[in-house]
Amino acid sequence: MHDIKWIRDNPEAFDAGQTRRGKEPMSGAVLALDADRRAHLTELQELQAKANAASKAIGAAMGRKDLAEAERLKAEVAEIKATIQKGEAEEREIDRTIAELLAGIPNTPADDVPLGKDEHDNVEVRRWGTPKTFDFAPKQHFDLGEALGQMDFDTAAKISGARFVLLKGKLARLERALAQFMLDLHTEVHGCTEVNPPYLVKSESAYGTGNLPKFAEDLFRTENGFWLIPTAEVPVTNIVRDEIVAEADLPFRFTAWTPCFRSEAGSAGRDTRGMIRLHQFNKVELVTIATPETSAAEHERMTASAEEVLKRLGLPFRTIVLCTGDMGFSSQKTYDIEVWLPGQNAYREISSCSNCGDFQARRMNARMRPTEGKGTRYVHTLNGSGVAVGRCLVAVLENYQNADGSVTVPEVLRPYMGGLEKIEKA
Repeated sequence: MHDIKWIRDNPEAFDAGQTRRGKEPMSGAVLALDADRRAHLTELQELQAKANAASKAIGAAMGRKDLAEAERLKAEVAEIKATIQKGEAEEREIDRTIAELLAGIPNTPADDVPLGKDEHDNVEVRRWGTPKTFDFAPKQHFDLGEALGQMDFDTAAKISGARFVLLKGKLARLERALAQFMLDLHTEVHGCTEVNPPYLVKSESAYGTGNLPKFAEDLFRTENGFWLIPTAEVPVTNIVRDEIVAEADLPFRFTAWTPCFRSEAGSAGRDTRGMIRLHQFNKVELVTIATPETSAAEHERMTASAEEVLKRLGLPFRTIVLCTGDMGFSSQKTYDIEVWLPGQNAYREISSCSNCGDFQARRMNARMRPTEGKGTRYVHTLNGSGVAVGRCLVAVLENYQNADGSVTVPEVLRPYMGGLEKIEKA
């Protein structure tokens, strides 16, 4: 959510930020409504002053025993109060209109975000690892998993429909091992607090992170009004909704392993086979609540934490910064980490780490009390995948596959797999 006072004081800068995103300038529409609201408030204040004066005059008239004048003034006050009541209803409608308009306007990109239209304009910032050279044609994960008899898309489709998977045996355990490894790394090395949040959230929570109202079609909703979480970012970030935290207690660094549910609206025809794009998948999420002064450094730290997962697994990756036209709605700046998939001969996204500035905090009314000075300030919120567990399973299968169809278990995962070194067909 944008600060309307800031828009009022900096309309050109606000429009420039939206233009960089490829959006239409919006300051004119916002400020026109804002001017209507302020003029309306002035009228209400003048009416209230008039009502107060008339009420005072009633007392004077009663003191003079001028009952006729007192009755006239009472009628006048009643009429003014009725007008004020109607005006307050109009004020609420104007406020609602402004809030709806602001709720649909994306965050302003940070100054160092590259200008661009889409993913083709994203900028690579670094690479790690060298893709392995195979002496055979590497297979994609779904061919490997199905041949092992432990990745079943047909049964999942029978149970739930398209874009679901049923993992069995050692592959089911491998996915669990990956999540446990990530959680241990983030809690024991990266200083995060593990949380196990609800998977169903209220509309206020989805609104707070920017998923509602604009992206309702991307979510699944229950018949009694809850929303299935598209990522643990939603419930975990909302821990600080409507809270005032002490600046000295920040940053809060959280991690959570949850299923995620997405309708994949608009992805028809894309990644229709395999585990890359499912309606239900598992992810280890990173969420940080920080001060405005430290959020940029926390963004770099979070991204490095996600990269460390892939380094310890020995999975080659590259990190890119998203351009203005490819950023998420709530993001101020985003790094995507793309892991190498030899079966596809391509890098594919496995993590997205975003600094949202105070954009989500304003929607959630999440504030901090400064160590020095009075009043409160909005916190900054950050979120990132640390990493997508299903896609990490895909990357392990493809990078550690052998010519005979077996898959070598990465050394760092063997303690979580009971010492198993290789996954073979049962």
